[in-house]
Amino acid sequence: MLFMIIVKASKNSEEGNLPDADLREAMTKYNEELVKAGVRIMAKGLHPSSNGLRISYPKPGEEPVVTDGPFTEPGDLVAGFILIDVKSREEAIEWAMRMPDPQGHGEGEIELRQVFEL
Repeated sequence: MLFMIIVKASKNSEEGNLPDADLREAMTKYNEELVKAGVRIMAKGLHPSSNGLRISYPKPGEEPVVTDGPFTEPGDLVAGFILIDVKSREEAIEWAMRMPDPQGHGEGEIELRQVFEL
């Protein structure tokens, strides 16, 4: 079963601030554990939304609208993700619960979502 651990953005990540050395080390160790267990498919961080854009489709059949970032409400934005392949939802939850606070400073929030496999 595929699950995505979605790391929510924070004020710090939206400002382009990298985590401190201790948190980077803890995240490296966590990712190494995922790899050693054979469950990690991919892990990536994203640039701040100021480097991104949104494409919306407000009217069916008409041209999409492009809006440049940055976007407000960091908690609604994604700062990174880890894709894992596990045997059960419970195992995915266990791995998600082991992740260090991904933003540090008590700002971290993650979301766990199962990926459709068609």
